[in-house]
Amino acid sequence: MTGNRFRYGQWRGGPDPLTPPYDVRSAVDQVGAEVLAGGSLRDALRRLLRQGPQGRRGLDDLAARARRLRRDALRRGDLDGAVTRARALLDQALAAERDELRGRDGDDARFAEAVLDDLPRSTARAVQELTGYDWVSDEARQTYRRILDGLRGDVLEQRFAGLRDAARAVGDPQAQRQLGEMMRDLNDLLARHARAEDTTDAFADFMRRHGEFFPEQPRDVDELVDVLARRSAAGERLMRSLSDRQREELAGLMRQSLGDRLTGELAALDANLRALRPDLNWGRGDRVRGDQPLGYGEATAALGEIAELDDLLDQLGQEHPGATLDDVDVETVARALGRDAADDVRRLRELERELRRQGWVTRDADGLTLSPKALRRLAGTALRQVFADLTAGPRGQHELRAAGAAGEVSGASRPWRYGDEQPLDVVRTLTRAVRRAGPTVPVRLTADDFEVTETEGRASAAVALCVDLSFSMFADGRWGAMKQTALALSHLMATRFPQDALQIVGFAAAASPLTQQELAAVEPDLVQGTNLQHALKLAGRHLRRHPGAEPIVLVVTDGEPTAHLDPDSGRPVFHWPPLPETVEVTVREVDRLTRYGATLNIFMLGEDEGLRSFMGGVARRSRGRVFTPDADDLGEYVVSDYLRARQGRRAA
Repeated sequence: MTGNRFRYGQWRGGPDPLTPPYDVRSAVDQVGAEVLAGGSLRDALRRLLRQGPQGRRGLDDLAARARRLRRDALRRGDLDGAVTRARALLDQALAAERDELRGRDGDDARFAEAVLDDLPRSTARAVQELTGYDWVSDEARQTYRRILDGLRGDVLEQRFAGLRDAARAVGDPQAQRQLGEMMRDLNDLLARHARAEDTTDAFADFMRRHGEFFPEQPRDVDELVDVLARRSAAGERLMRSLSDRQREELAGLMRQSLGDRLTGELAALDANLRALRPDLNWGRGDRVRGDQPLGYGEATAALGEIAELDDLLDQLGQEHPGATLDDVDVETVARALGRDAADDVRRLRELERELRRQGWVTRDADGLTLSPKALRRLAGTALRQVFADLTAGPRGQHELRAAGAAGEVSGASRPWRYGDEQPLDVVRTLTRAVRRAGPTVPVRLTADDFEVTETEGRASAAVALCVDLSFSMFADGRWGAMKQTALALSHLMATRFPQDALQIVGFAAAASPLTQQELAAVEPDLVQGTNLQHALKLAGRHLRRHPGAEPIVLVVTDGEPTAHLDPDSGRPVFHWPPLPETVEVTVREVDRLTRYGATLNIFMLGEDEGLRSFMGGVARRSRGRVFTPDADDLGEYVVSDYLRARQGRRAA
């Protein structure tokens, strides 16, 4: 193509067509933000797909559209339209016949009028009694034939889309033979399939002989069954949706129009299809209302559409165990909601697959959950938020008590630096001031004069973070801060201090160790109780498993202890106000940790006077500290305290 010139530039035709439909990492961050705000992990993952990531449509939008279409279908018209139409045609035929008879003399005409006058009020029974009637009016005869031919055609066309012409010509002997032969062969094929026989060759032969009746061109028996069963179920649903009188009328008209032989073949077909597809809702009826009478085909089409929308709503609901977006039939979505909705489902499927393929989520018996990779990203986000707060400076909260400091005194001292928590070395501080200013009274101190006592450091730390999981933490809006704090601390220790050993202990009525993944997924429980005793017992076990490490216990709670383990049964005992034995066994665990040399610091989120009194007593007894941060500042306080505790036992 000599002479052609091409120019390349930035794409300007809308969104980049080569860009993936969703930013997977942004989707993970969206879930993480909800979890860190106190939301449920599984609910956040469900909402990601239900509401759609990054402002795009999700399953909820598609379900809302399906529900609107279902409501419209329920208002489409009167399901009794087939009987109403037959009644109108019958009245028209009788009127034409009576007009013809009035113009004739003789006993035959009067007898015919008597026969017409004596017809039952039931449309179906009247049509049946007129089967052998000798019509004198050609117009009346043709109108009467339209009742049977029309209903017969509607029924057969509804069951077999390719029978439109054959159904109209069913009165022709050749057409009757074709229909009868096809129905017999079909029922024989389905019966063999139900017996689990190999029907590959039989199906191919059936389609070669009768394929013109099935324009859908099914590829195997299962596809053929699926097409026919849905139509059969729609017919059954119509009968279930009618009143007893309407059902009797329509059934009678159908028997008259189809004849005994064809009625029997259709009944056998329905039985075969019901056995092969029991999952379809064969026994359900719907209350379809409207002013427009619906013929048999229109009524079954409306009910078939409603059934399809019901199935689609079930698929979009994703409520059954193990549900995935692969369960959503994209072709059904396209047929019911349009191609754009099908494209939305495909994009959501791709997002779910990419989340799994890239290792962000895993699937267990309860559904999707974040993988360790995603939890590391979530914990990293939590830590960055905490450090952002740290760099912003203090927010006016205060330490309730600062008794004691971590570490054993080494005998050495060093100049004080901002942020040091070690005890002051008073003698050396005064000595420095005297050397600087001389032996004057009073001695005036400057910041450069202060020295602190060094404490012995250990190579690693064993940290037990005890977090309160009682319902009050959730009810008072502290759940998200608790999760963010624990995840941030775990990420900090895993990335910056891998030699340290962290155990997260969750406690409510009882306590249990939690992994990072279990913590992210934990949800509030309505069981009453704050069992600090059990939490401290588990914390002590963790510390003793690491005898050479710095023992640090951090407690986050909003309530005084109201539960303890019964020494005989090992079961939690709850009582409010706290029982003396609850306080006693909790303090006993505090003393054990203190004797072991553990730092015990408490982050108190409640304002109850009983809580303040108890925690203040614990701090004095353990030479620890109690902090009263706001929930928003909890992560900053806990991480800072962990870093100070590690630093406090080391020489600078």
